[in-house]
Amino acid sequence: MKTHPMRRGGVIALLVCLLFAPLVAMAVDDPSEMLPDPAQEQRAETIGAQLRCLVCQNESIEDSSADLARDLRHVVREHVAKGENNQQIMDWMVSRYGNFIRLRPPLTVGTLLLWVMPLLALCIGIGIAWWTFRRPRAPIPAPLSDEERRRLSDLTKTR
Repeated sequence: MKTHPMRRGGVIALLVCLLFAPLVAMAVDDPSEMLPDPAQEQRAETIGAQLRCLVCQNESIEDSSADLARDLRHVVREHVAKGENNQQIMDWMVSRYGNFIRLRPPLTVGTLLLWVMPLLALCIGIGIAWWTFRRPRAPIPAPLSDEERRRLSDLTKTR
């Protein structure tokens, strides 16, 4: 029995994904990245879990296997090893990359506008639709009388 080429390609793609899946899950398990002090390593992982991978964008730097995430993990661990507290490290990252680096940015006027603008646009659209449909419409003209039809016919006759 011969298999369809598309089915064979799908099986190969699935096997490749399954082969590389453990590598993605082990983003931080590289021993050279980890700090020797378990308490410091735990702090670094806690901070890294709050920082967005700038390449993946919806993953923390602790979960990502991107090169930039690895570099950011290294920077976090350097700051932890220097003895900086969590807030100092977070402030340094935010000053360098902006609030976008945080997976949960603080509530500011900008973030509030991002959440409120769709609702505001919807309300404005409903208001415009309501105002448009509630205006009085032009009355439908009455049908032409016999006299008006005759006059129209005389006006439109070709000469």
